[in-house]
Amino acid sequence: MADKETPAVEPVEDELVDEFVERLMDRADASGAALLGEGGLLTEVTRAVLERALDAEMTEHLGYEKHDPAGRGSGNSRNGTSPKTVLTDAGAVTVAVPRDRDGSFEPRLVPKHARRLAGFNEQILSLYARGMSVRDIRSHLVGMYGIEVSPDLISKVTDAVADELTTWQMRPLDAIWPIIYIDALRIKIRSGSVASKPVYLAVGVDMDGCKDVLGLWVGDEGEGATTWMTVLSELRNRGIEDVCIVACDGLKGLPDAVTATWPKATVQTCVIHLIRASLRLASKQHHPALVAAMKAIYTAPTEQAAQQALEDFAAGELGQRYPAIVRTWRAAWSEFTPYLAFPPEIRKVVYSTNLIESINARLRKTTRNRGHFPSEQAALKVLYLAVRELITPKARDLNQVAPHWKKALNQFSLFFEDRLNVR
Repeated sequence: MADKETPAVEPVEDELVDEFVERLMDRADASGAALLGEGGLLTEVTRAVLERALDAEMTEHLGYEKHDPAGRGSGNSRNGTSPKTVLTDAGAVTVAVPRDRDGSFEPRLVPKHARRLAGFNEQILSLYARGMSVRDIRSHLVGMYGIEVSPDLISKVTDAVADELTTWQMRPLDAIWPIIYIDALRIKIRSGSVASKPVYLAVGVDMDGCKDVLGLWVGDEGEGATTWMTVLSELRNRGIEDVCIVACDGLKGLPDAVTATWPKATVQTCVIHLIRASLRLASKQHHPALVAAMKAIYTAPTEQAAQQALEDFAAGELGQRYPAIVRTWRAAWSEFTPYLAFPPEIRKVVYSTNLIESINARLRKTTRNRGHFPSEQAALKVLYLAVRELITPKARDLNQVAPHWKKALNQFSLFFEDRLNVR
């Protein structure tokens, strides 16, 4: 039977939810009943809701209500129920699934042969996205719901994400991006032996100031321009025609690959990374003075003024004490100086790659407890699920408009002239 168009579902009012919860808790307190588990109140409520919905599906299928005389002689009728245990958010629930005489009823809520509702699968995926291993997930489900779930079941649920990952990784992208941030994190993957591999992450800020994770790619140690050409060519083939600024941090071969892919793009090194790299070379007692000296460089109004500030630092006591810091800035100078040409509004949004670093921190937390992954695909699957958690409507990291964006967009439209087709 063809599915009818599903009507828009109105959200339940908070007052009704609160009233229901209060009544449920009062009943639990009065009877001493548990909320979860066999005979628990939430389990029984879930059972009642499912059975009510299944009865409604049967009524829609047959075309008449239960006990309605209009059903006589219709050629098909209800034929009792069959018990079926399904895994739900409230645990294992045994429901009475209605049958019809000619066996044509196909329930949508609890499909034939299905043993898990979609919400239960999402529970598993959410736990997996938080870095829990299969063993951890099994233990969690036993502790929360008293349900023994096999490793194969968890693997099937998580493996089903592979197609979704492929679709996400190949989705079309906007033609114009004011900023794309690129960074890398390292994870351990078994390929014969366990090796630490970089996973490259690209995050774009679109014309509306909204952030989007554009893709994830596993690389190999020592890769340079060739790897970046592959990654950036993929982004271009997915629709990105031009990027104003590509912000990154010392990734080998990336500047040349960016120029080859988007000739007009400006490659900007992360100022925060430069400062951190410099401070790692110095004693902590000198950090305040060094921060002040470096601030004079990156807040300079022009490249000439910044060059003079760097030379003054190099000739001063701190520069003489820490010549490696001077060398660090000079080595990154060609990728740092584009920043100095930007007006203050653009400087604010490209000052650092903290945006992408905050996402990387979430991804590192997800992978930290896993030790190592059996394959690149397994690693990408977990990382994608973690990204998916970040882009849900409840998440804030990727749904907030970048600070100062409207002012920055006005400056982008002036600074980059006709390259931005501002809506």
